[in-house]
Amino acid sequence: MTSPPPSAVKRGDAVRGKLLRAAVELIGERGWTAVSTRTVAERAQVTSGLVHYHFASLQALLREAAVDTMRATLGAMRPVLTDASDPVAGLHALFAGLDQHTDDVVWLAVTESYLAATRDPELRSALAALIVEFREEVANQLDDCGHRHPAETAVVLAALIDGLLLHRIFDPRLSADTTRPAVDRLLDSRGRGTACE
Repeated sequence: MTSPPPSAVKRGDAVRGKLLRAAVELIGERGWTAVSTRTVAERAQVTSGLVHYHFASLQALLREAAVDTMRATLGAMRPVLTDASDPVAGLHALFAGLDQHTDDVVWLAVTESYLAATRDPELRSALAALIVEFREEVANQLDDCGHRHPAETAVVLAALIDGLLLHRIFDPRLSADTTRPAVDRLLDSRGRGTACE
C-alpha cells in the first residue's frame, strides 16, 4: 500500500524550509545585499513567485533566516556549556569548538546578519534578544562558580566569541589554544587559577 501524498501544509512547510536554507547559504556565500529573490528561488529550486507567496518580502525572508540561524547557533552552544563537568570547562569547550567554524557558511551568515542589523531595526531587536538570553546563560554559569562579576564577564565572553570568529578570517593561527590564557584570565575572578577551582 502506498502512503498518501503529503498535505498542502506539509508541502508548503517544505518549500519554506528550502527557501530559508537557501537564504542562509547565499547570505554566507555572497553577502546580505547580494541576495535576490531570483537567486534564492534558484538555490531552493522553486519558482520566484513562491518566495513572495511564503514571505511578505525578500527582506522578511532574509530576516527570518538570520534569526532562525542565530537561534540554532546559540542553541547548539547551550549543551556545550551545560553538559560540561563545570562551567569553566564548558566555556573552554565552547571556545575550542570555534576552531572549526572559520569558513563555515553559517558563521559567515551570522556575521553578515550583524552588519545587516545595523540598518534593520526589526532584525537588530530580534538578534539582540537572542544574544541577551545567551549572555544571561553564560552569566549564570559564571555565577555558579562564584565569579564576582558574572554579568559583565558574560558580555565580554560573548563579544570575544564574535570577535575571534571575525579575526580568524584574517589570522587563521588564532585558536582555542592560543587564546586560552586570555580566556582563563577573564574567568579568574580572584586573580589566580580559574573561577571554579
